[in-house]
Amino acid sequence: MSLALVQSRALLGLEAAAVTVEVHLANGLPSFTLVGLADVEVKEARERVRSALQNSGLEFPNNKRITVNLAPADLPKDSGRFDLPIAMGILAASGQIDAARLAGYEFAGELSLSGELRAVRGALAMSLALHTAQVATQLVLPPSSAEEAALVPDAQVYRARHLLDVVQHFLPAGTDAVPLEPSAGWCRLATQGHTQPVLYPDMADVKGQLGAKRALEIAAAGGHSLLLMGPPGAGKSMLAQRFAGLLPPMTTLEALQSAAIASLGGQFKLEHWAQRPTHHPHHTASAVALVGGGSPPRPGEISLAHNGILFLDELPEFPRAALEALREPLETGRITISRAARRADFPARFQLIAAMNPCPCGYLGSSQKTCRCTPDQVARYQGKLSGPLMDRIDLHVEVPAVSPAELMEAPPGEASASIQARCVAARARAIDRQGVPNQALQGQALDEHLLLDPAAAKFLNLAAARLGWSARSTHRALKVARTIADLAGARSTQVTHVAEAIQYRRSVLANG
Repeated sequence: MSLALVQSRALLGLEAAAVTVEVHLANGLPSFTLVGLADVEVKEARERVRSALQNSGLEFPNNKRITVNLAPADLPKDSGRFDLPIAMGILAASGQIDAARLAGYEFAGELSLSGELRAVRGALAMSLALHTAQVATQLVLPPSSAEEAALVPDAQVYRARHLLDVVQHFLPAGTDAVPLEPSAGWCRLATQGHTQPVLYPDMADVKGQLGAKRALEIAAAGGHSLLLMGPPGAGKSMLAQRFAGLLPPMTTLEALQSAAIASLGGQFKLEHWAQRPTHHPHHTASAVALVGGGSPPRPGEISLAHNGILFLDELPEFPRAALEALREPLETGRITISRAARRADFPARFQLIAAMNPCPCGYLGSSQKTCRCTPDQVARYQGKLSGPLMDRIDLHVEVPAVSPAELMEAPPGEASASIQARCVAARARAIDRQGVPNQALQGQALDEHLLLDPAAAKFLNLAAARLGWSARSTHRALKVARTIADLAGARSTQVTHVAEAIQYRRSVLANG
């Protein structure tokens, strides 16, 4: 048979579009043509496939005109994931394997020149997309990629280490052996998640800073964003790095979503399964690095931090365009990247933890050192943060410097496990009541589930008027107050809960 069809997948965002690899062998001037909107690395598959077949002892049809079409033709294809399906198509078209037995299988994998299979990015994203779309198929993948894909429930995944492992499984009936013995076997992987414990840095390492710890507990219980401001060395980064240990354990769906996005960038590791991602990009990161971009579109830091934490240290040092790009994802939990030829939608439900100094030298209001900055310098520094962005950060907290005596003599702080237990209980109350964390309450749902006491409502109205709050600031203070009430186990939101929430909405900028 001179025509063979092999199924594969191309990744577009978190979608796995079906790709049919059509291989035709014809008489004529020997050539190897690859068409179908293939990127440079896909076109390079011609040389990899040729060498892999020959070095594996298989026959490459050098005397034929080989045409490989990656259909549909208008879908961009990139990476070396099509090496294996192209090789299988050539073998099927030349009669070396049974083309009929390829039905029901999909292939992805990069080939080395010796025929070894190399991992490809996005295997977990592909498997999850198939599971979500309820597509029943059998995936043939290289090592590492296969283990990723097998994390998805009910996935049918086969792992092969060498091209010959795959070929041996699809030999024509009556064929007993291939020219060379395979270097490793073919096996089906069981679909089961890893159960290893997830370890985070412990909050007990932080001495003092009771106010900041309380704010972190509220943020973890309600899913709120948080800004920490204080002098250098006060412990802002140390607090932020321990925040993940206060969040509820990831559900299987959350773990799959986060791992799928990491898989798109080739950053997923099995040992990080079910561990909430914490991403802390450098302050020189561009807007594209934060929100995503490129062609085809790739996820940025906010999507890689989905279901986890995005920690922005030295917040005013980030480019203004990068910070302003965060405004929409903070509200919607998604980011849409549009390019001339392609559009991709990525989830971005992250918790923002930001840290900054009060002024360029860092010591404005400090009792330990004298600030050297002029009022104009302080105003310019703090003015890098726009009002709309600050409006979207729920909790604003000052982190004072810890004295050497307190640092040396104070006992260890409260452990993360006990704080996490309170946060989990509070979030469970919110989920049972309204189905979403308090941070996600919108519109009528906020009015319905807030259960605000009349005295608390009057107190908030007075405070909002005096502080000049916007409607968004008022609503965010109400969400924080509802979280404080959940931590206290209260049915309604009372004056004490609102009063504490107001303290976290008072701007820390230009104070001290």
